[in-house]
Amino acid sequence: MSIGEVLAHLRTEFPDTTISKLRFLEAEGLVDPQRTASGYRKYSWNDVARLRFVLTAQRDQYLPLRVIREQLERMENEPAPPARPTLVAVGTERASDPADSRIPREDVIERTGVTDALLDELEQIGLVTARPPGWYDADAVIIVEAVVGLTHYGLEVRHLRAFRAAADREVGLFTQLLAPLVRQSDPGARARAGETARDLQALSQRLHAALVRTGLRGELGR
Repeated sequence: MSIGEVLAHLRTEFPDTTISKLRFLEAEGLVDPQRTASGYRKYSWNDVARLRFVLTAQRDQYLPLRVIREQLERMENEPAPPARPTLVAVGTERASDPADSRIPREDVIERTGVTDALLDELEQIGLVTARPPGWYDADAVIIVEAVVGLTHYGLEVRHLRAFRAAADREVGLFTQLLAPLVRQSDPGARARAGETARDLQALSQRLHAALVRTGLRGELGR
């Protein structure tokens, strides 16, 4: 596959992935696609599986690339079970729900660089919620990390209320779309509802990113 085809495969599950990101992971030695005579990258399905493993570990476990590389090396050196490729199952099975994570407050502060005061403010406006006795889930860490990045560019906490309100409106809309599945008594309906919710989230993220890019291009005169 070409790098563009690989990107199309991965963006369903990892909508923020870009060609630059794939090239960076290659430069870091996490994937090594073959090259054609003219220098174009050609990826195998095993390369795609490696990339899924890396992106999943970054998203769900926040592991540094050094640790991910070590894990991949250990997996490659272990003898594979009969008739089961080493990497095929890795990353194709969806990771556990981020809501199941239990991350203590001090770890959130260490990972994101957020201050105690800012974290308290984010809780007060409902952007993140701590569960007794002070645990946070993986999504809360992602939110805090994004907020810290935005504040570095001058965004203030009061501006974040608009993000919360927009997310709540979107949740309300998607809840209506999911309601027919949720009401079904079919045992597989909950699984289908979960998969549909993930698809809606991915499509929403792509739409939002494209709209913001388009708007900024207009502002920048491009």
